[in-house]
Amino acid sequence: HVQLVESGGGGSVQAGGSLRLSCAASGYTYISYCMGWFRQVPGKEREGVAAICTSGSSTYYADSAKGRFTITQDGATSTIYLQMDTLKPEDTAMYYCAADPRLVTATFWVADYGYWGQGTQVTVS
Repeated sequence: HVQLVESGGGGSVQAGGSLRLSCAASGYTYISYCMGWFRQVPGKEREGVAAICTSGSSTYYADSAKGRFTITQDGATSTIYLQMDTLKPEDTAMYYCAADPRLVTATFWVADYGYWGQGTQVTVS
């Protein structure tokens, strides 16, 4: 049974500040997979922020994240991180971690990911 658990959100951070989110996967025995970070605000669709794949360590960023966010992975622990710098109020959202072993190329299509975490709130004021 695969579980994704996000952490690092909660509370509030000032605009211009930094935050690091973590997503730990348990019960995940796949060697090759892609994982990603998505975010959603009430009334809007979930959108991709950053994604990374173990095959070639390819990364993919939304335009809003380029230059400010960095996604990394620790293959030994099946954990991914999202380092968010120069945060803006518009980054306020619920952030979700997602994973799927069928993917070999990073993608932001929500339907491509079969496993999702419960989300962690990021508030930038």
